[in-house]
Amino acid sequence: MIPADLHQRVGQWMSGVGPDSDVVISSRVRLARNAAGCRFMARAGADERRDLAARFAAALAAVEPPLDYLDLESLSPVDRHVLAERHLISREHADAEGPRGVALSADESVSVMVNEEDHLRMQVLRGGLDLGAAWERAAALDDAVQGRVPYAFDETYGYLTACPTNVGTGLRVSVMLHLPALAMTRELQRVFNAAAKIDFVVRGLYGEGTQGHGDFFQVSNQKSLGRSEREIINNLEVVIPKIVGYERKVRQDICAEHRRQVEDRIFRALGLLRSARLMTSEEALHLLSQLRLGALIGLVSDVDTPTLHRLFILSRPAHLQRLHGRELDEPERDAARADFLRRALGGA
Repeated sequence: MIPADLHQRVGQWMSGVGPDSDVVISSRVRLARNAAGCRFMARAGADERRDLAARFAAALAAVEPPLDYLDLESLSPVDRHVLAERHLISREHADAEGPRGVALSADESVSVMVNEEDHLRMQVLRGGLDLGAAWERAAALDDAVQGRVPYAFDETYGYLTACPTNVGTGLRVSVMLHLPALAMTRELQRVFNAAAKIDFVVRGLYGEGTQGHGDFFQVSNQKSLGRSEREIINNLEVVIPKIVGYERKVRQDICAEHRRQVEDRIFRALGLLRSARLMTSEEALHLLSQLRLGALIGLVSDVDTPTLHRLFILSRPAHLQRLHGRELDEPERDAARADFLRRALGGA
């Protein structure tokens, strides 16, 4: 069972603090691993999957500090989607069937999916631009688990993974960015094109296959084979500050040249959040994104970014259902979301 108060708080990485946190929401390091001598998930039977889950659960319980293991088969669909909304498991892992689980640290900075696309997917999250610290924690965890469950590894190709794009280091490094000014001025495509030329990909809030709702985007490496872990991380550490600087410059420019329009956009968002009776998930993300920009540029003084980060997460569909203690259909969720945000922001 997930912690009783999980739907009422946010993890360390989503607290709104960290290096360059005005633009960079979080840094993530993820490692894909498979047990030596075992078939990949697409070919493994139920008994093999159950054995793998048990082996990795035992290994993860033995690391320091120990991680809490959750059996996803035993969780309700709502609880599984609470974990997905918090970026602790993938949507695919939440919706899958069969023996599988996730191991979590108390502050949600470490999440290890068991029996997802690969036998093991370890991720470490940090607030702001902090890839170095995330990598150090991920590497230490990787070594600790490998000492108990040997990995599938080839001297020529490196770590063997279910998806060919992860073969090699098995490393995916990503940074979540909030880019409202670039979105407002339609400069995002230039950023996307520049990233693609140097083998980085830009995805939406929940990764592959998602859109950039609320002007949140993830930038990550596309290639793992033929490059070292340090090289992959260094390349992203060069690219991200350039995007951060570009977003900051555009924020300054639009405030200087189009202040009235910016004020109108932000205060309209605040007005809707404080008065609406129905609100979709996508609309809430968009309006909270505008409000976050307003707080960062000094237009909104009575709402801070940690509070807004909390509202981003807690207004998601599964969190609202957990808050109400029952499943809600879409119209009920829209009403519950509007009520939750209205009360949180001091509306009528």
